[in-house]
Amino acid sequence: MLKIGSHVSFSDKGLLTATEEAASYGSSSFMIYTGAPQNTRRKPIESMNIEAGKAAMAAADIEEIVVHAPYIINLGSYKSNTYQLAVDFLQEEIRRTHALGVRNIVLHPGAFTDKDAEYGVARIAEGLNEVLNGTNETEVSIALETMAGKGTEVGRSFEEIAAIIDKVQHNERLTICLDTCHIHDAGYDIVNDLDGVLRQFDDTIGLNRLAIVHVNDSKNPIGSRKDRHTPIGTGWIGFEAINRVVHHEALQGRPFILETPWVGKDAKTQRPMYEMEIALLRGDIAARFGESVLTEVERLDSFFAGQDIHPRSFVLDTWNLLKNDAKAKKADPREPLERLYDLVTAANLFPDYSEEQVNQRVLAWLATGH
Repeated sequence: MLKIGSHVSFSDKGLLTATEEAASYGSSSFMIYTGAPQNTRRKPIESMNIEAGKAAMAAADIEEIVVHAPYIINLGSYKSNTYQLAVDFLQEEIRRTHALGVRNIVLHPGAFTDKDAEYGVARIAEGLNEVLNGTNETEVSIALETMAGKGTEVGRSFEEIAAIIDKVQHNERLTICLDTCHIHDAGYDIVNDLDGVLRQFDDTIGLNRLAIVHVNDSKNPIGSRKDRHTPIGTGWIGFEAINRVVHHEALQGRPFILETPWVGKDAKTQRPMYEMEIALLRGDIAARFGESVLTEVERLDSFFAGQDIHPRSFVLDTWNLLKNDAKAKKADPREPLERLYDLVTAANLFPDYSEEQVNQRVLAWLATGH
């Protein structure tokens, strides 16, 4: 069974509510932060509702989940207090991850800030040595995430990640999280040469270390080094390329985790597209949403064809317009999915559907339309 899910929240009821949210999307895996991703404040392990959460996971047929460390810790920092905070927090987070029964904690390697990449690689390796030497929970691995290369972040190439691994003593406890948006933005052509990219990964790091795949489309063209996610099928990677990643024989058995942004006109009522994205990648949207969804997607196909709108060309033309024409972007900053949603609602195609339901069907058309 394809292990696929999304990032979910970790609220007062801990693992239980996280599992319930993941199950509502049809997930067979999911990823959590054990607190807010923007800070290191964490509740005691005893309050994470672990036993009830594990029971809910079993009921939902969810076996493997993933923990993600917060973004703000930086093992690459030359500042002693920032570096030590990262080391101390990661050691505690490994203990929390172990208590949850989770095998991998995803980590953005770090940034070299005012130094250089060579310093960043060495400093991150130094921190990982300290973290791993200071913890006995050997069942838990740190999954270094491939990065897009924005700013001074380390991990923007397979070679940088391999250099970190080579400097870590207990590197059997290091795994990798491959992010589709990140490696695309870093310059790896997963759209036209996925096999070649995976061979390069295998030659440089080893596919045996790959433990998790983050599944995200990108708002920017290849090599942009931007790291801006968008729902699958609405960006430069596109649904077909992402679908090939998820079903590639060399990647099977790993959890695939969506980190795509929520969508909607009003920030207060925005909704994730996870349920439709998961169904599309499984190839079972009719089973999930009912047979009528196929007719509705066909209706959208006819409607957009009548306006000479085709999925991939519309998406890429819109992103090119927003990227290359500042006046046009200022006048109309709407992204592809929002523009399509507005056309559908103006035509009153689905008057009884919520904004979320309309967006789900537009997303399905982007993935399956002609």
